[in-house]
Amino acid sequence: MTDKSYSPGLEGVIAGESALSRIDSDINRLILYGYDLVELTENASYEEVAYLLLYGELPTVAELAEFNQQLRSQRDLPGPVVELLRSAPADAHPMDLLRTAVSSLAFFDAETPDNSHEANVRKSVRLLAKIPTALAYGHRFSQGLEPVAPDAELDHAANLLYMLRGEAPPAYEVEAMNTSLILYAEHGYNASTFTARVVASTLADLYAAMTAAIGALHGPLHGGANEAAMHMLLEVDSPVAAEQWVLDALAQKKKIMGFGHREYKSGDSRVPTMKKVGRQIAAAIGDTKWPDLADVVEETMMREKGIFPNVDFPCAYTYYMMGIPIPLYTPIFVASRVVGWAAHVIEQHDANRLIRPNHIYTGPEHRPFVPLGERG
Repeated sequence: MTDKSYSPGLEGVIAGESALSRIDSDINRLILYGYDLVELTENASYEEVAYLLLYGELPTVAELAEFNQQLRSQRDLPGPVVELLRSAPADAHPMDLLRTAVSSLAFFDAETPDNSHEANVRKSVRLLAKIPTALAYGHRFSQGLEPVAPDAELDHAANLLYMLRGEAPPAYEVEAMNTSLILYAEHGYNASTFTARVVASTLADLYAAMTAAIGALHGPLHGGANEAAMHMLLEVDSPVAAEQWVLDALAQKKKIMGFGHREYKSGDSRVPTMKKVGRQIAAAIGDTKWPDLADVVEETMMREKGIFPNVDFPCAYTYYMMGIPIPLYTPIFVASRVVGWAAHVIEQHDANRLIRPNHIYTGPEHRPFVPLGERG
């Protein structure tokens, strides 16, 4: 027996301090460095939000221009990393490709072992610039296609879509991607962010922490939820069939992917914005099937279980309507969240204390040792 407190999954446990973001579940709002996230999606570019997370302030016109120049000039991958992606099995999951690419980038960064604040910021900018390239190159190689080089004339969201497809994306898709990148950029002490901070607390370098965070995000209960949600919607297939499908799934105790969030009492604050974007994409392509279907699933879940969707749910069908392959959903999450992870690693390194919790032992007690020859 023990009198130590224990919370499975660390639910409700305060594990650290951060100035980066605050989830106010009572009023359904997410704050980034004092700014309402919804207001940022309505008024800022992803690059502005990335700058905010790395520097603590929104950029001036001159600062943003310099930041954009830094990002656009550092998108290219080292040749050996390109060849590593080229040599990967065609059926490798894009998250495995991305994790491996990020780890290998450490070989080619002279500042890898430098954990100073200034070096960490510079490395973060380089990673932010290169991850979309690694994502797109890995995808195109897996499809038997040659990579499309980054376009320095395009912003972050547009360049990502361009490298995936090899053609300039329409403005409405760029706007949708920009919004989704902002919504995913930072979200407190989630599993992948906490993983990054734990690794950073050992004074491991930024690349080590990012590689570990990507591994954590790959799980279907975290970043992989958007992929799982879309596979579920494809199984439902029709708005007419959606209600009965959900009822049958609940009767069979199946998990409805894309629903529920530990931090929100009255729904994920990012969902209304992403649903609006989904409707805009549906209007642009002239087909409302997927948001209509999703609305029925959401209404049924609310009526039957009182559970709200999280941001992965509308993001899944929005990306699908944009023609983005499902296995790329979580890697795109990485392309967004990398700046949030990096900001947390910087924060951890700047005021570090090793993260080393205790545990409650549940194994047997007082077992006498039996020599090998005398065991059963």
